[in-house]
Amino acid sequence: MQKKFLFIFVLFVVNSIGAQPSKYLEAIDSAIIYIGEMKEGSKVPGVSVSVMIKGDLVFSQGFGYADLEQGVRVDPSKTKFRVGSVSKPMTAASLAKLFEEGKIDLDAPIQTYVPNFPKKEFDISLRQLAGHIAGIRHYRGDEFLSAKNYETVTEGLEIFAEDDLLFKPGDQYSYSSYAWNLISAAIESAAREEFLSYVNQVVFQELGMNNTCADHIDSLISFRTRYYARTGSGGIVNAPFVDNSYKWAGGGFLSTTEDLVKFGNAHMKEGYLQKRTLDIWRSSQKTSDGKATNYGIGWRSGEYGGKKWFGHSGGSVGGITQLIIYPDQEIVVAVLTNSSDVNYRNVHHKVAHLFIQN
Repeated sequence: MQKKFLFIFVLFVVNSIGAQPSKYLEAIDSAIIYIGEMKEGSKVPGVSVSVMIKGDLVFSQGFGYADLEQGVRVDPSKTKFRVGSVSKPMTAASLAKLFEEGKIDLDAPIQTYVPNFPKKEFDISLRQLAGHIAGIRHYRGDEFLSAKNYETVTEGLEIFAEDDLLFKPGDQYSYSSYAWNLISAAIESAAREEFLSYVNQVVFQELGMNNTCADHIDSLISFRTRYYARTGSGGIVNAPFVDNSYKWAGGGFLSTTEDLVKFGNAHMKEGYLQKRTLDIWRSSQKTSDGKATNYGIGWRSGEYGGKKWFGHSGGSVGGITQLIIYPDQEIVVAVLTNSSDVNYRNVHHKVAHLFIQN
């Protein structure tokens, strides 16, 4: 990166640094450089990043613009981005609440909760759906660009309800956002409340995530970013119009990085959820041949730099998200962008490791 760019970039964010604990200043300086390289390399209009350590917000900064046309800058406490599949662990948290109340059985056939869903050759369970081993398909064709409005989560089931399973449940891992449509219908049934209302109550409100909501395209939502994409020549254009009502549970929420680190921190240890629940939700499921999938119930897991993490990424039209949690070090990092085409270059892991060293 050119020195001139770095100088301007650091000046743009320097006001946020002075308020941080002095022991983190070196990590923050390096994090700014990492984010700048990622932003410049992918030509992203706006980026937001927040870092929480042991429940304390130690670094939170917006870079660039939430709205290029109007010159509105990113604010990590307010700017709402599409979080894509990071909606899945949020939905998983609401499922966990029902589990702890004894209102759902993870291994019961899905028709126990969604009786109108067509029976397949084999039974499908909530555990399998949540771990992407149920055989429900993912997007096909241009479904990811859907502009159709669905009034209810059960209406969204029509997209895939009549399709055959890809394999016998449990035999393989195959990522599926539509599996989470079915989970949201089960949540509605077990909670006896509309899915979005229930998630808002037991997840967003309970955790103080005051800037997290469903991406209703027919509503005025304060501080919602605009959405961008790159052209073949590297230019920036407005992203295509989409209506995410077809997949609230698996990819339809908006949030800020500051809300996301709150959410991640709540899953660090027991409190919001019981230890038993956290152990089940964060632990990798296995296929029928005993192979680990590195995916539990709404959470991915793995290692980076010799340290264990769990988290989730999210891809949306006009936004790419990374939420990463290092439980042993009690560090949460959230990064949000407002472009469809972003190469993160593991910046979320790299930023986390900068703070691990302090």
